[in-house]
Formats: sequence, C-alpha cells, structure tokens
Amino acid sequence: MKKTVKLGMIGLGARGETLLATLFTFPQDEVIVSAICDVKQERIDKFFQIMADHNYPKAKAYTDYRELIASDDVDAVLIPTSWNSHLKIAEEAMSLGKYAGIEVGGASSIDELWHLVRAAESTGVSCMMLENCCYGRDELLSLNLARKGLFGELIHCSCGYEHDIAEMAHLGNREEREAHNYRRNGDLYPTHGIGPVAKILRINRGNRFMTLTSTASKARGFTKEAERAGRGSVVYNEGDIVTTVIKCANGETITMTHGVSLPRPYSRDFRIQGTKGLFLEDTKSVFIEGISPTYEKIDVAGNPYTVHEWTPKEEMYEKYDHPIWKEFRDNPSGGHGGIDTLILRAFCDAVRNRTTPPIDVYDCAAWMSITCLSEQSISLGSMPVAFPDFTDGKWIYQTVGCEGKYSLDEVFE
Repeated sequence: MKKTVKLGMIGLGARGETLLATLFTFPQDEVIVSAICDVKQERIDKFFQIMADHNYPKAKAYTDYRELIASDDVDAVLIPTSWNSHLKIAEEAMSLGKYAGIEVGGASSIDELWHLVRAAESTGVSCMMLENCCYGRDELLSLNLARKGLFGELIHCSCGYEHDIAEMAHLGNREEREAHNYRRNGDLYPTHGIGPVAKILRINRGNRFMTLTSTASKARGFTKEAERAGRGSVVYNEGDIVTTVIKCANGETITMTHGVSLPRPYSRDFRIQGTKGLFLEDTKSVFIEGISPTYEKIDVAGNPYTVHEWTPKEEMYEKYDHPIWKEFRDNPSGGHGGIDTLILRAFCDAVRNRTTPPIDVYDCAAWMSITCLSEQSISLGSMPVAFPDFTDGKWIYQTVGCEGKYSLDEVFE
C-alpha cells in the first residue's frame, strides 16, 4: 500500500488554483492537500469553497507559512508564491525536513540560491522545481532520441520563452511579472526553455554551465501597450528581446531568447542538434540521418548534391515516444495538457520514497541563476559572466541523480 503524501500549499493565487485542480485528479489515499496558507483570508475562503464544490476534505488553514511548515500534518510543501518569496520559504521548509516544490521563475541574487543549496545539503531533503515543460511530450521525445544516440554527439541547443504578455501593462499595479519587467533587464523567465535542454545535456551530471553572455534590445513593447491602455508613457527597463548564449563544460553551446512584449505566437524555441540530426520545435519536425528522407539531385553544372527532408514529429511518436507518454498519451489529465499532472506525480513520488527528485536543488540553482547572471552581463555591456558551481565539484562524477519512471537523466523502460 502506498503511503499517503500530505501536501501543504503556500500561496493560493491563480497558479495555486491550477495545481489544486490537478491534485483533485489524484487518488486521495495517495496524495492529499492537508493544509493551505495565504496572507489573504479571502483566498483561503475561496479555496475552502473550491474544495467543498469538489467534495474534497477541508484542509487546515494558516496565514503564517511558518506554522504550516512546522505542522506534523504536512510531509512536503508546494510554494506557488511570488518570485521574491518562494526561495526563502523553500529554504525554511527544508530546514524543518520538508520537501519543497517551488514554482518557476528566475532568481534575484546568487546568494539566495546558495542558501537554498545549503539548506538541502544540511538536511538531506530537497527542493524540486515544478518545471512542467520538462515532461512535455516533445521534450521527452527528444530526451529519448538523445539517449538512444540518434542525434549523435550533441553540439548546440536553443530554447527560450517568447510569449506576448504585453497586456499586463494594463495592470499598472507593479505586481509580480510587471514589477520585474519594469525594474529589471535580463532573461526573467528562463526555466521553461532551459530545463529540458539542461536535462538532455546532462547539466550537473557530467557537464555544467560555464559562462554566459546576454544582450538586450531596446524596450518598446510594454510602453506601447501602457500608452494604449491610457497609462501614459511608462518606461520599462526590460528589453523587448533578450538574447543569451551559454557555453558548457563539454563544449556545447545554448542560445536562449526571452521576449514577452512584442506580438507573436507562443514558442519555447526548442532545438536539439547533434552530429547526426536535430529536433526543431517551431517546424514540428525532426531530421535524423538514416531515418529521415534524403535524395540526390543534380545542379545546373551537372554536379550531384544531397537534399535532406524533415520528418514530421508525429511520425516519430510510434517508435520513439518516451515511455511516460506511451502510458499517458491516451488519457492526459490536469493543467497545461497534462504536464502539471506529470510534474506533481514526480514530486510526490520523491516525497513518498524520500529519494532525490528528478529536478533537484542543484538544477533549481543552475537554471534560476540565469536571470541574475544575464542582468549582470547586460549591465556590463554583454561581457561574459561565470556560473557558480553550485555542486562544489560533484557534477564531475555524478551521472544519474534520479532513477525510475520519472527520471529526466536517463530513460527507464
């Protein structure tokens, strides 16, 4: 019989509601939300109503997160709070022996990431980022292709977060994302893109990020939207397009693009490229030597040359779909097309078995550090900036952090 994981949730905003809705789909004898916390009583009351509407057991409620994490009725905490608070709360939760599941976002300083790492190392529990994109079908397909060697030796990857959210300039209240875009200039939202890429490149497991350079364009998108909303000319610091280039210890390069203030369709710019082929998100295509079509043509001078054609990604699913999606694809449930379900299952599995989660504290620190390091690079005229080694050298020897079904290091059939 599986041990029931008792979760506390700290931060009951919109993201908290989405996580709760996904947790409603879990068997209650396996996972239960036993406690909730928010500084606003109206949010607590709203959660009580949502739980009642779904015939879900009423959780204990707190307005001070310290009381929640000290409770014996909580095994682990989910922390969908603001970017400036979730790392501190996670640190305190781990100091009391509770696993912490933090939401995505970038760090504001390197110091807060070192505090996070030291808390995990001193207690033996871990902080796991709830980076659901790591469990996306195409990201896991690419992981499977990479581990089977079909890309060959990995050379270059790209990723990013390009999403038109300029309408938030209507808010005018300097909350959360708008506040960061107003005050800061860097890659503010790196983990959706870098998470899957880092896993495929074995970052912190025989490889690591070494340096980055970042460059920001002029800032016009948010200002234009604020003017359209009647707020006058509001000057934002965040460049419309921030481009970051990372060099890895094993020689691979990564380009990252952050752009949230100009009109465009959503994209994470996901690309994995090696000596034998590549996956390209925006064309929804794969090219693999020996699998994808090639044919010979003759140029006007009579010389032969080879033409390479893309393989639609759907044609790769039948044979190379990741085992998780072979099981999950016929009945995906939960937020964001089901990937919220997968990330929460992975977190709860680690908590239940007291094992290293598939996204551990070193991953959290490396991925989130990109935000403050990119700010530094931009402020220095796009000079290279070195990544700290949050593992203190353990990356040299560690190859697999998490084994089993939800591993993002290897593919376990």
